[in-house]
Amino acid sequence: MTAFNYTNQTVLITGASSGIGRVFAETLAARGAHLLLLARSGAVLETLAADLAKRHGIRAHALVADLSLPGAAQNAHAQACALGMPPDVLINNAGFATHGRFETIPLARQAAEVTVNCTALMELTHCALPHMLALGRGAIINVASTAALQPDPYMAVYGASKAFVLSFSEALWAENRQRGVRVLALCPGATETAFFDVVAAPEAAVGKRMAPQAVVDEALRALDRGRSSHVAGRPNRLLAWLPRLLPRQAVLGIVQAMLKPKGQGGVTLAR
Repeated sequence: MTAFNYTNQTVLITGASSGIGRVFAETLAARGAHLLLLARSGAVLETLAADLAKRHGIRAHALVADLSLPGAAQNAHAQACALGMPPDVLINNAGFATHGRFETIPLARQAAEVTVNCTALMELTHCALPHMLALGRGAIINVASTAALQPDPYMAVYGASKAFVLSFSEALWAENRQRGVRVLALCPGATETAFFDVVAAPEAAVGKRMAPQAVVDEALRALDRGRSSHVAGRPNRLLAWLPRLLPRQAVLGIVQAMLKPKGQGGVTLAR
């Protein structure tokens, strides 16, 4: 499969104000892509969009939205179309996690977690895919997690939401691989972003943290190779084999010991 050409392609990136999303924006702007940057932080997005447009001679627009709100994803896509920039590439990166015993975390917060991690991702994909199919080309990168590879005690909703992203993305890969649209589920492990810094929950980070640029570079290479999913980082790929080699309850015991919170309450982590 040939390398994807991003020159003059419109790329919509959610969670674009920091971390992996911001690095995707910087990397693809350097490759000549026009950008739609979506997040809640308007001032940060506007500054980033202006900087990337000036440095790389591209179009870049900020789309300010809270994807936990009903209709936000579809409204964001409508804004993109109103700008004359329906996405040729969609990178669903926005997401957050809660960490702690399930019953201690407010239900509304966990419902919002499912909305952002699953529902908004699905809605944006549903909005963007017809345009790509009409052109006979396009790409979708959905950021899952190594948490998708097994159940995650004390991060039960997060792990389940990312398992949805992985399954959903691989199914779409199979549906569209002969129709010109590439679909990739990206599964990073612990990454050097604000994800773990929002609250003090170091036990939620398993393994050495990767640099966001390394994660993005691996993702783009995997997309070029036509992969349906990719676990970023060699150590993470080795750990990904554990659920295949050990009994399911043994894996649950290992993950439970890794993720057990130091306190009794629940906390939130944002990508």
